[in-house]
Amino acid sequence: MALQMDLFDKTANEVMAAASYDEFKRRLLASGCGKCALAAGRTNIVVDRGSSASRIMVVGEGPGAQEDARGLAFVGKAGQLLDKIMESVGLDTDADMLICNVVKCRPPENRTPHSEEVEACIPYLRRQIELAAPEIILLLGATALQHIDKNKKNFSMKDEAGRFFTLPDHPGVRFMVLYHPAALLYNSGLKSKMWEHVKRLREHLGATPKRAS
Repeated sequence: MALQMDLFDKTANEVMAAASYDEFKRRLLASGCGKCALAAGRTNIVVDRGSSASRIMVVGEGPGAQEDARGLAFVGKAGQLLDKIMESVGLDTDADMLICNVVKCRPPENRTPHSEEVEACIPYLRRQIELAAPEIILLLGATALQHIDKNKKNFSMKDEAGRFFTLPDHPGVRFMVLYHPAALLYNSGLKSKMWEHVKRLREHLGATPKRAS
């Protein structure tokens, strides 16, 4: 049954009531959502990138400048690096993954979204998970992890990255934490760890990865 966001918000409830992923996306894009302050500065609502029929969903933090301009998730420098990382283990981000974010509108200066912004937007992400029904959800970075797993308050990405786990709110889904590709752009020392983690993902999917040249 579709989640209700707000008994008095007819537009949001119509989005949430969509019976298919494609209809959900169409309604959200057309909604003109203004549930939080991020709406005032956006160019586009950024719903996703990739295939809703894939086994794998990827959840990041929020759109950046390129994503806001194009209306597609993870198409800037971090997204291009994510493409290369996944290609190195035989995964096509457009065909084999559905990529989305905790919030659908760009935070100013790419800052971390505020808690009230996340609370306004995350029901849309939960509905995406329901409708796409992925087998695996990859959480990129601390923001995605702490808003999906509410038990995570104080933690280190060093301890969490590369780990599989399950959550009672999402039966049948295995979660995996990965470093956000943006972190690798600033800290090249994380690249070898990321390689080990995506190899683990590929092995979980049932094939042996080949490292990109």
